[in-house]
Amino acid sequence: MKESTATADLALDQESRRAETQQHGTQNNILIIALRELRAYFDSLVAYVVLGGSLLALGIVFFLWQGGGFWDVDRATMSSMFRFLPWALTTVVIPLITMRALAEEKRSGTLELLITLPVTDADVILGKYLAALAMLVILLVATLAYPIAIFVWPWHLGALDWGPVWAGYFGLFLYGGAGIAVGMLYSSITESQIIAFFMTAGTLLFLHVIGGLVQYVEGLPGDIIAFLSFASRYEPFERGLIDTRAVVYFLSIAVICLLVAFRSLESRKWS
Repeated sequence: MKESTATADLALDQESRRAETQQHGTQNNILIIALRELRAYFDSLVAYVVLGGSLLALGIVFFLWQGGGFWDVDRATMSSMFRFLPWALTTVVIPLITMRALAEEKRSGTLELLITLPVTDADVILGKYLAALAMLVILLVATLAYPIAIFVWPWHLGALDWGPVWAGYFGLFLYGGAGIAVGMLYSSITESQIIAFFMTAGTLLFLHVIGGLVQYVEGLPGDIIAFLSFASRYEPFERGLIDTRAVVYFLSIAVICLLVAFRSLESRKWS
């Protein structure tokens, strides 16, 4: 009886170690793919166009748009930046960093080569998603140069309330994370980067602009529009508030789109 119990304990211990080893292997695969993809962004022009173009456009909007821009506001605020960035993410940034994620790999045949390595479809999807998410974080960190330069150093043009700023950045991160997942979905169903770009930009633009219809549509249709609209969900963060319902919404969109992308990638085995 003791020998039987000892054998069972040994088998369970071996199974536990095997599962732990497999989990570590999966985490390593995701990290390797993410680093490979992030390096590819900087080996091409994508990272520099995204970062340089976004910061330049943000500077123009922040300081010069609608007359004097920031100089005419007459208070310490970054509201114009948080109004502009969702549009930049929707129309340019997210489509650019996601269009080649899977589409180019499928077109060139390197996806099949990648899959022959000891990685799963989920590893590929999550690795590429984390790389795109890292690009988003790098961009958001880079935009911190504006509030720091204006309100901390080398200038100090007022006492900025940093609470709404961090809430706004959190909202942009959630907004961008959901948008990147949408881009991953479209990149997984086509071999054309151009098609993936415009499908992503079109979908995200639609989800953003429909928020403007909420005030004109009453009843259930208006509630549905408000529920689906990225802009309506992001608005509390823009005002410096954290809405838990919006957090759940953006996370749900990201999970659903990544699951669909995974199924799309997996479907090649059935064809």
